[in-house]
Amino acid sequence: MYRQELRERTFVDWPFREDCNCTPEKMAKAGFVHCPSENEPDVACCFFCLIELEGWEPDDDPWSEHVKRYPNCGFLTMKKDFTELTVGEYFLMEQERLKVFHRKVCHKKMACFRDFIDHTLGKIKSLM
Repeated sequence: MYRQELRERTFVDWPFREDCNCTPEKMAKAGFVHCPSENEPDVACCFFCLIELEGWEPDDDPWSEHVKRYPNCGFLTMKKDFTELTVGEYFLMEQERLKVFHRKVCHKKMACFRDFIDHTLGKIKSLM
């Protein structure tokens, strides 16, 4: 997903088009991929920092919304175009992206585990 054209392809059913500021091209340029849900057709996620934004307005600027909500995103702070990165630079970027990914997965699993514990404790208390 480092390549803009790959990210842009995800915006097939994106609700904002020509007369909007958050067109598929601008969304992809800001690092977003379209990941709609049944209830939210305008969810976009940064492929790098994994921040998910929804509730887009036609005048929203994808780049500034991304910067406002996650200014330290490695994609936003990248100094070169992806095609100009050396193998070493790409490796370091990908290493950082994977850290973010693993952190998010671990947080989700820990939240599920906490819910399971709370549910189990509730059952035990009800039996007492």
